[in-house]
Amino acid sequence: MSSYILFTSASPSPASIESIEPPQPEDKADSEQEKFDWYSQWYPVMPVCDLETRVPHAKKVLGLDLVVWWDRNENEWKVFDDTCPHRLAPLSEGRIDQWGRLQCVYHGWCFSGCGDCKFIPQAPPDGPPVHTFKKACVPVYPSTVQHDILWFWPDADFQYKDIITKKKPPYLPELDCHSFTKLIGNRDIPYGYEVLIENLMDPAHLPYAHYGIMGTQSHKMKVDREGGRPLEMSINKLDVNGFTGKREWRSYNFIAPCVFRVFSDPVVNQGNRFQALAQTKKALPANRQISMIVLCVPVSPGNSRLIWTFPRNFGLWIDRIVPRWMFHIGQNLIIDSDLYILHVEERKIMDIGANNWQTVCFVPTKSDAFVVGFRTWLNKFAGSKIDWRGKFSGALPPSPPRQQLMDRYWSHVAKCKSCNTAYKALNALEVVLQVASIISIGIVAATKRGVMAMVTRTTLVSMAIICFAASRWLAHFIYRTFHFHDYNHAFR
Repeated sequence: MSSYILFTSASPSPASIESIEPPQPEDKADSEQEKFDWYSQWYPVMPVCDLETRVPHAKKVLGLDLVVWWDRNENEWKVFDDTCPHRLAPLSEGRIDQWGRLQCVYHGWCFSGCGDCKFIPQAPPDGPPVHTFKKACVPVYPSTVQHDILWFWPDADFQYKDIITKKKPPYLPELDCHSFTKLIGNRDIPYGYEVLIENLMDPAHLPYAHYGIMGTQSHKMKVDREGGRPLEMSINKLDVNGFTGKREWRSYNFIAPCVFRVFSDPVVNQGNRFQALAQTKKALPANRQISMIVLCVPVSPGNSRLIWTFPRNFGLWIDRIVPRWMFHIGQNLIIDSDLYILHVEERKIMDIGANNWQTVCFVPTKSDAFVVGFRTWLNKFAGSKIDWRGKFSGALPPSPPRQQLMDRYWSHVAKCKSCNTAYKALNALEVVLQVASIISIGIVAATKRGVMAMVTRTTLVSMAIICFAASRWLAHFIYRTFHFHDYNHAFR
């Protein structure tokens, strides 16, 4: 996530003390004309690179329990309701049988890619064809793969079967261009969609919440150690579909409800403005472009999913030789460094009520422009909250212990093919080092002094010590990289 630095350096513009207008109470006339429908949108589920085709996957989006599986008969991903119509067992705990059907492992019922039940083992072959009854079918959600990400439409009604022909997922040009890198990551986040997306829209927190992790560009005038300063940010257009914004040579685009995109403006034909930016070393060289694309997925109250990528059209060779999991080390550390802060912040917002955000939060500078813009959109078009359709009471889940809250394994490693592979390989290497250490000591202990030369004995003992020390260091690295890495701001 170090690429984020390119979009979050402080602006050279003069400080602005102009107050930002907070979100206003919803206008009834506008509300009746334009109301955001949470269930008439495409939602990203997962990057396909992190989906295993041999097993079904349990996912939750908008409070809907989904099972994602690969239908090899139709050669495409399917998204079903994660409920067997027989006794409501989770289909995600099932398997894909030898005929490529999704099988519920509770009683063996099998389903095709269109949701039809194809086999009920308990039904007599000479009896009525109960597997053909409508009640034996599984609801199927419309789904598609775009930009190597699986998207789904959260309404399984038959009228939306061909919704892809009328409305497509948001188009992201960088992810459709072969000249851009497309390394992608995902992680489940223990705070809600609203806090997640507004945090990603806020560049002013980076020098402080991520101090010591993310580099910041130096400036002649530095008011504190971290390098925070006024930011000139503005929103150009805001409507039911999101908003667009501007900051220096960067453009911002919020495509409701999930996509937030930051991209560099073309550096040609900018006249004196480009020259000024070049002098401050803030603009990218000509023909070089980099973007930040984050997809923020509402999962349930107090939980969300983040999918991120930083497409760029230079340094493509780096991604070919550096494994993806190595990029995820730093990116996960950045997520962890303000995770606890945001988890607590969400609970404070819940206590005062989301409708009262504008009366409690003091946002007097332009550096909060995009956060205010998002809250304005949420308040005006979505009634200040996600429509869970009565699936939740509105209360947040209990806060787990800090170590469990910031656990990386179940939130990321187990769901990322690259990190999971690296985790297993490094664990195996740790065992090999321990075995090598034990064998070396065993050989020295079992061999009489006169039989083995002193140089050989010393070499084996040294190798045993090195292997043991390496295994201990590796165990520590594995734990901090793939399980838990705390972040104490007071000692940064």
